[in-house]
Amino acid sequence: MKQFFTFLSAILIAAAGISITIAARDPSSMSSVAPPSRAYLGFDRNIYPGDAAFPTLRQTFAFTSYWLNPPPGEKTNTWIGKRDFLRNSGFGFLVLFRGRDSHEFKKALDGPAKGSLDAEAAAAAAKKEGFPAGTIIFLDLEEGGRLSATYHAYLHAWLDGLARSGYRAAVYCSGMPVKESAGVTILTADDIRTNAGSRQYVFFVFNDACPPSPGCVFPSEAPSVAASGVAYAQAWQYAQSPCRKEFTARCPTGYHQNGNCYSPRDASHVWDLDADTATSADPSNGAKP
Repeated sequence: MKQFFTFLSAILIAAAGISITIAARDPSSMSSVAPPSRAYLGFDRNIYPGDAAFPTLRQTFAFTSYWLNPPPGEKTNTWIGKRDFLRNSGFGFLVLFRGRDSHEFKKALDGPAKGSLDAEAAAAAAKKEGFPAGTIIFLDLEEGGRLSATYHAYLHAWLDGLARSGYRAAVYCSGMPVKESAGVTILTADDIRTNAGSRQYVFFVFNDACPPSPGCVFPSEAPSVAASGVAYAQAWQYAQSPCRKEFTARCPTGYHQNGNCYSPRDASHVWDLDADTATSADPSNGAKP
């Protein structure tokens, strides 16, 4: 009997060892493997589409852009006063503030000076619109490639100024590779992050080139933000209106024949938009009371 139990014990120990080995090799059995993070669809556009648009848009999107100053190319801001309506309609927010172009900096000291001024203006506008402290405000940066030292000083002053006002700084910038010389490429997002020092920016990147962009599509499972190629980004603009044909020639069908991107629920093609995906349904944390 003793020999039998010794033999049986050996079998059980061997079986347990096999089970442990299989479990270690099988990812589904490892609790330490994190599930993929969820993504949420949203949109942005420069012109407020009108209150009547949002019941339709809400069928597709979890969040919307919200400008605090006139968007690029505009002299007025049509989003002012709409936060409560949009929040009550169930939308999260991507809060945006138009940044400066490089040509606006005539001397080195213009960078920090204008960064502080813009931070004060953005904080005042956010407070007036009812956005709570801690709201993440994205500085809209349209230029791509490597930024100048003066521009980095502008960004640093922007972040520091917002922090003093109780808001958090973020940037909307290019996540697309730009060739500088033979064999050298740069992402604007990488350039900003590398020069940030101890500062922590939140990134909303644009890359509408296919691939990695899926084109103007709105799948039930939103595209992963990491698929943009910028692993640390929290939001990705993957389609623009109008489309940029030099980047979208290889995109699947999805863009309208007029070159714009529309929600699939917008059957009349009234509200052209840019398509976004984010790691949160409220990327700016702006829907809080």
